[in-house]
Parts: sequence; C-alpha cells; structure tokens
Amino acid sequence: MNTLERTGLLGGTFDPAHNGHVAIAETARRVFKLDRVLLVPARVPPHRLSAPVASASDRFAMVELAVKDHKGLAASNLELHDPAPTYTTETLQRLINAGQSTSQLFFITGADAFADITAWQGYPTLLDQSHFVVLSRPGHDLSTLRHKLPEIAHRFHEVSLGGFDCFPDDERTAIFTVEANTPDIASSVIRHRLSVGASVDDLVPSGVARYIHAHHLYGPAPRGKQFQ
Repeated sequence: MNTLERTGLLGGTFDPAHNGHVAIAETARRVFKLDRVLLVPARVPPHRLSAPVASASDRFAMVELAVKDHKGLAASNLELHDPAPTYTTETLQRLINAGQSTSQLFFITGADAFADITAWQGYPTLLDQSHFVVLSRPGHDLSTLRHKLPEIAHRFHEVSLGGFDCFPDDERTAIFTVEANTPDIASSVIRHRLSVGASVDDLVPSGVARYIHAHHLYGPAPRGKQFQ
C-alpha cells in the first residue's frame, strides 16, 4: 500500500448500492482530492436491527457494478469475511496496520449518522484514527452538530464544494463538514419499490438494476406466500 495515497472510506450495508452512494463517494473524492474511495459493504452491520435482505456476496457484486465506470472508486471486501459485526474503528485500524497513514485517511459519513458518533464503538479514540468527512443530509443540518457535540466542536472545519485547501494547523485528525447536494435516496425505498414490482431505474446505476433483476432480488413474494 502506498502510505502517501489519500484514501476515502465509505461504509454501509449497500442493500442495494444506489446513485446516492455513488454521488457521496464522488463528492468526497473531488472535494478532498482523494486518490481512491473504498466502498465497504458490511457483512453484519453492527447498528442494523434486521439482517440485510441480499447476501454479502450479492451486495458486494452490486457495489462493484455501481462504481465500475467511476475512476478512483472501488469496492472493498474489508468487512466481508467477519462472521461477527465489524465496527468502523476496527476497519480503520486494519488499514492503518496495512500501512495507511491516518493523516491521509478520510472516513466518509452523513450528518445523520455522525450525530450519534458518541455511541459508536471506540469513541472518542476512533476520531484519532482518521479524518471524518461529514456530508449534509436532508433533514439533518450540519450547523446543529457543533451544539449537539460540544466536546468535539473545536475539531470541526467547514469545507466548501470548491475544494479542500489545507489541513488544520494542529496536525490532528479533523472533522470536515461539507454542504453537499447529494440525492436523497434510501435503500429501503428501493427495496419497497421492487417488492411491489415498480421500477428503480432512476435510483440505481444500470448495472445494479440489471443484476437485481437477473438474480431476482427484492422482488414480490410468490403468490402462495403472500398470506402466510
């Protein structure tokens, strides 16, 4: 691994991968001049009450298809081999152990998820393992994060969509907030549409749509099972 490579990390269930995931990864890559962004499907999502609908191998395949035409974006199997839930702090540490510099590592997340950062495994230590890139999400105003998280408010730095210029002077990992107009898409909405036989061509990359239909994922239940 090139320790000078600026790496972004976008984790999630990706059940399925959709245009919103790609837009978030592309925005972070462009703004922070990342050499690569790894999209990392979780085998067992630690904060999700129900199991993913699609298998880990199907979700990984869909991520691969979603990013195949996007230079600098790649699917990663970092979390696919663990039978137990994998936490962000563990995934970051794997990259660090492999030679990735913390100063060149950027964990990408939405404002909705980051609002609960104090409940994440390994908090607050995990904030020293990587920079955090927090993108705005519909209904979750970035300006409220400083008030909700006063103990780490001094680590917040606003970054414009025009680009990232330089690191903070204190050389610590930072929390970068970005007002980003990314699509408001939820995998649950996609699964619901597919469950009633509706099209999702406007929500997922074409390769993902083809994969879903070819493998009969998320489709309507067979008639005999509808009333069981």
